[in-house]
Amino acid sequence: MANVQAQIQPKIGPTGRVDRVIPAPRKLESHGPARIIAMCNQKGGVGKTTSTINLAAALARYGRRVLAVDFDPQGALSAGLGVPAHEVPTIYDLMLGKVKDPREAIQHTGTPGLDLIPANIDLSAAEVHLVTEVAREQILGSVLRKVVDDYDVILVDCQPSLGLLTVNALTASHGVLIPLACEYFALRGVALLVETIEKVKDRLNPALALDGILATMYDSRTLHAREVLDRVVETFGDSVFDTVIGRTVKLPDAQIAAKPVIDYAPANPASESYLKLARELVERGIVA
Repeated sequence: MANVQAQIQPKIGPTGRVDRVIPAPRKLESHGPARIIAMCNQKGGVGKTTSTINLAAALARYGRRVLAVDFDPQGALSAGLGVPAHEVPTIYDLMLGKVKDPREAIQHTGTPGLDLIPANIDLSAAEVHLVTEVAREQILGSVLRKVVDDYDVILVDCQPSLGLLTVNALTASHGVLIPLACEYFALRGVALLVETIEKVKDRLNPALALDGILATMYDSRTLHAREVLDRVVETFGDSVFDTVIGRTVKLPDAQIAAKPVIDYAPANPASESYLKLARELVERGIVA
């Protein structure tokens, strides 16, 4: 009898909720307009670019047309998707009006259904150029509006700061997804980020929503990681996704190979985690 009771006990996930099986999303009969989501955290090294690459690839795997926008002068998103960002038009050229049509800058990637607008170090000069522009916070939005009907999801990989570029991304977006490493110092900065989101919502983009917080770099073997995740769930409740991304060497290995982890190591738990995250976004109604 004890064995039978043990078998019917629901499995509890890292967030303290029942670890549900989320079904694959239905196929779309048509595409667009896209939901624009800013992948944002002012702290570096929290898995933001990694999550952008792999969430984009997972959504594309489920038949969504996805555009990833590299909005970080480091160009890590472009490198991680195998796009040579110094040989093609970039988001910097679009924002300064050197290239008028975003389609001239859009690059296809090795993942069917996933396109990219790349960036390189030139983007670091954008804030200087934009500071005197009229409606400077809305320039990225004016660029993305030209292609919003071509995609189901647009993911903007923000730089690790709360400067003008990040404010542009928040002003252009419908929602914000915050990747948060399960570490104390990463947790400390979330309050400041949420405050910035609220300011942008009040002053520039009333429709902006917090789509969710994604726990990354989780190691269940450490008390520290478990305590940080418990604190995040206690503070933000249902805004924290059920999906949690664990630590694995396959994620940086996949970046070196310039592939999403679902293509590089499909049997790795991280692959299933990002596919589950894509399913959860659809289940929650965040994306179609």
